[in-house]
Amino acid sequence: MNPIYSPNLCTGHEPTLGMDRRNFLQRFGGGLGGLALANLLHAESGQSLHHPAKAKRVIYLFQSGGPSQIDLFDHKPRLKEETGKELPDSVRKGQRLTGMSGNQASLPLVGSPFAFSQHGQSGQWISELLPNTAKVADDMCIVNSMYTEAINHGPGVTFMQTGSQFPGRPSMGAWLSYGLGSSNENLPSFVVLKTKGKGGQPLVSRLWGSGFLPGKHAGTRFRADKDAILYLNSPDGVTSKGRRNMLDRLRELHELQLAKTGDPNLETRIAQYEMGFRMQSSIPEVTAIDREPESTFKLYGEEARTPGTFAANCLLARRLAEKNVRFIQLYHPGWDQHGGLPGGIKKQCKETDRASYALVQDLKQRGLLEDTLVIWGGEFGRTNYCQGKFNGTNFGRDHHPRNFSTWFAGGGIQPGSTYGQSDEYSYSVAEGGVHVHDFHATILHLLGIDHERLTFQYQGRHFRLTDVHGHVVKPILS
Repeated sequence: MNPIYSPNLCTGHEPTLGMDRRNFLQRFGGGLGGLALANLLHAESGQSLHHPAKAKRVIYLFQSGGPSQIDLFDHKPRLKEETGKELPDSVRKGQRLTGMSGNQASLPLVGSPFAFSQHGQSGQWISELLPNTAKVADDMCIVNSMYTEAINHGPGVTFMQTGSQFPGRPSMGAWLSYGLGSSNENLPSFVVLKTKGKGGQPLVSRLWGSGFLPGKHAGTRFRADKDAILYLNSPDGVTSKGRRNMLDRLRELHELQLAKTGDPNLETRIAQYEMGFRMQSSIPEVTAIDREPESTFKLYGEEARTPGTFAANCLLARRLAEKNVRFIQLYHPGWDQHGGLPGGIKKQCKETDRASYALVQDLKQRGLLEDTLVIWGGEFGRTNYCQGKFNGTNFGRDHHPRNFSTWFAGGGIQPGSTYGQSDEYSYSVAEGGVHVHDFHATILHLLGIDHERLTFQYQGRHFRLTDVHGHVVKPILS
């Protein structure tokens, strides 16, 4: 038996390689509409699931740049008391620092200048910078013991999105599309939204790419412009009927070529052409946030009226979740505060706090939070010491991979809980460490996938999102 078809492995959708024309037509119903139907039936049947799923979809609010756990979720009174003192060698333990602060003669500790308080019946510790997020404290699980090996942004973001620090691997959304298929025939299974006009570290398309998986599993980026997807609309003079006829003739040619060569790229091409045609009507409908009632904008704030803002993207994410889009990825850059942290993090929180709360609350009101997994977090944390000279009122923090904070809500997560903890200085994990691979394994588990069994054979090896690592963090599951 070819190992790719081992019963202990789940390899996503059946490849077309080696299919004759008869089997191909049986599979796809003799046309492009049949292809969509086959995909839907696969998704609804649950054939690729390894166990019952708690979540049907994911909304990942990725905060690019490395939000400071010390100033948001990881309450450290001792660190504040010892502000200005040197980072003890007994805490650092000789661990390497970045080139940006590793050559400093002094590493003065800096506690958070922002007040922390407990919220909800659960008593979650949350910074004053996040007054709205604090309102859903009883819906959240805050993990204060995330860690990674990546110490710079490029490898760090790539690691969180793909399970590898090196470019070229499929993104998490691509893995989910490959393993579970689509549950909506008119929209992509994986959608990407980026806050418009934000600076910071570059966010490149490989972060939502398909890597060595078929191209149809890559994320589709929605832009905040007149055309949400570039080149989607037909050119002037081309009618819908004319485009339909053209696609039908093109499909027939591709079918002939596919039956002859078995080239899986042709299957991808057929699927993408058909999806593009269907999205011409579905995209304008789902992106029409101006049709929302006034109560929606009272919840999300007036910024939600402006396409491309984080608030508007959160609202659009809810609308996509209602349409059963499988994986909705938001990117909000600007958290890389090497200097001017007090003012910079205030600005970032002002842009994200209300909308993050509103999204959770909105999903909850609509009965969608139960099977929608919401994730908030970045690629690493920030140092407990000051980068550069400390003047007491204005300071920065360097990159810190050894512990950081992420929160989850909905989709099978234990609500109103805190998991793991760092040491008294928020330097290293003290209890319940959650590695990036554990993070991915847990997400897949909530979606009904065994992370060790969802594989793809490439260059003679079975690859998976978690590589050869990862454990499900069972204490955070409901």
